[in-house]
Amino acid sequence: MPTYDYRCQSCKTRFELFMTYAEYDQKQVTCPQCGSEKIQRRIGRIRIAKSDDRRIEDMVDPSQLEGIEDDPKALGRLMRKMGDELGEDAGPEFDEVVSRLEKGEDPEQIERDMPDLGGDMLDSPGFDD
Repeated sequence: MPTYDYRCQSCKTRFELFMTYAEYDQKQVTCPQCGSEKIQRRIGRIRIAKSDDRRIEDMVDPSQLEGIEDDPKALGRLMRKMGDELGEDAGPEFDEVVSRLEKGEDPEQIERDMPDLGGDMLDSPGFDD
């Protein structure tokens, strides 16, 4: 059931009501605090759903990628931000790689230390052979 936000123009109380779409046009709304019928509907925030690809595109400015292969800390921050934005647990190996990059460790050394990672994670910018 949708939630509708209101504000009483008499006592300034803000409140919300749960109503069906059919009730919205029919139900008389009164203030729960003072009983006034002088009510104003408040429009809440609007959320727009985005695909994972679109969120990543919006998050990464191509100009920020310039020279990233020479800056492990920047690469680590970018990878952390992308992982957080996707909201999925990428596993302890991902966290270890990102943490080491954020400390400024050489990506090639991380790759040598963690040979079992495979190619997926190491295909990121900055993990060049």
